Amino acid sequence: MDKTTPGFTDLLRLIDDRATAFRAAIAAAPDLDAQVPTCPDWTLRDLAQHLGERRHFWAVTVAAGPADVPPTVEPTPAPREREALLAWLADAFQRFLDALRTVGPDRACWTWWGASESPRTTGAVARHQLQEMAVHTYDAQLTAGIPQPLPYEAALDGIDEFLSTCCATTSPWPHQPAQIDFHTPDGHTWRLILSARGAVVARPPLTAVLPAASVRAPAPDLVLALHGRIPLDTLELAGDSGYFDLLAEWEPED
Repeated sequence: MDKTTPGFTDLLRLIDDRATAFRAAIAAAPDLDAQVPTCPDWTLRDLAQHLGERRHFWAVTVAAGPADVPPTVEPTPAPREREALLAWLADAFQRFLDALRTVGPDRACWTWWGASESPRTTGAVARHQLQEMAVHTYDAQLTAGIPQPLPYEAALDGIDEFLSTCCATTSPWPHQPAQIDFHTPDGHTWRLILSARGAVVARPPLTAVLPAASVRAPAPDLVLALHGRIPLDTLELAGDSGYFDLLAEWEPED
């Protein structure tokens, strides 16, 4: 993990903060059947159903401990009435937090990521689920007409978490070897090294190599771009931006 990664207690605090912010967006939204601009196949009600169901799933998953396959969790339909939906969400978020607090950060459990650089532990689940909740809270706020920047502490770790979990792999990079740099204006840098051996995340000190492409943006904007919420070309790009398209299209086998 990068030195910017919050400790387990701080991860739980940030998850709780995003849970509260998500519920606030649901409470303030004029129409729960409004289409989510950043998830156009979903309404705001669908988004709430998704986030609540996944908290139940991950609560069961971290409580189950080491496993080679995900647990079977029966979906719980979300209530349609707003106050009942808010209570259902609060219960789902609390179950997830309680499960994490009970087992701590170091217990092995099933995860969907395999040969990435993220461990298959409850701490890594907390870290990734913070990012899912942060981005989906932005989705809900945008739909409700009250978008807010991602919390800086969560966003800064979100860059490293995305690269470590969603990009790092042992599957061969099917194109010309390349290095892509990711920068924030306050001095944080990551390098994704792509080769026939896969994708590896490098952190400072970095070798003096001119990357094939780079992007620079404040951490909250960079995370939203990595998750496809804002166009990458609205950020400061350098080099051959086509590498970002190749990276987005790449589907590693493992």
